[in-house]
Amino acid sequence: MARYTGPVCKLCRRAGEKLYLKGERCYTPKCALERKGYAPGQHGREAQYSRRRASDYARQLREKQKARRIYGVLERQFRRYYKQALKKRGMTGENLLIILESRLDNVIYRLGFADSRAQARQLVQHGHFVVNGRRTNIPSYLVKPGDQIIVREGSRKRRYFKERAQLLSDYVQRVPAWLALDPQQMSARVLRLPTREEIDLPLQEQLIVEYYSR
Repeated sequence: MARYTGPVCKLCRRAGEKLYLKGERCYTPKCALERKGYAPGQHGREAQYSRRRASDYARQLREKQKARRIYGVLERQFRRYYKQALKKRGMTGENLLIILESRLDNVIYRLGFADSRAQARQLVQHGHFVVNGRRTNIPSYLVKPGDQIIVREGSRKRRYFKERAQLLSDYVQRVPAWLALDPQQMSARVLRLPTREEIDLPLQEQLIVEYYSR
């Protein structure tokens, strides 16, 4: 299964803002953007002080790349999500973000079982979760309203999930309204699909639509 394996901190520096790709580290002074607030590469510092105005295409491309990097999706799959969003009723940009939010790895991250989407992706791939009674190891699985997600019985005995169970009780208040978490049972339910207002990401989805509409 293809995925980006390079240094993720460079992606934040390239975007010029925090994408929170490394979980708690992004909230500390160790964050690369805090230490090196300029683009990576030989001419990174020069680009920081450049007054050249970015073209419309550049702005659209950067926004698309930013969305891809936040959710950990490669170009081919991201384009497929866009085509899927295009066929749905409503605003294409909002539909795209809702599809991305519905990915199982993102849902695991939103529920607090992982500190980052990359970590959530790894947990799903290792088969630690059961969806509607079936062990699921596909991070791109799209959840639907009514789906039940449970930490596999055997996985609960692992040290990671024992420690995570203690943190979930405090995390319940931060779980999005479209999800319901039961910390004691290490389970959750998808109540409904999210709305655009509930997707708290610095994304301008209209620029992504304009990029693919060229």
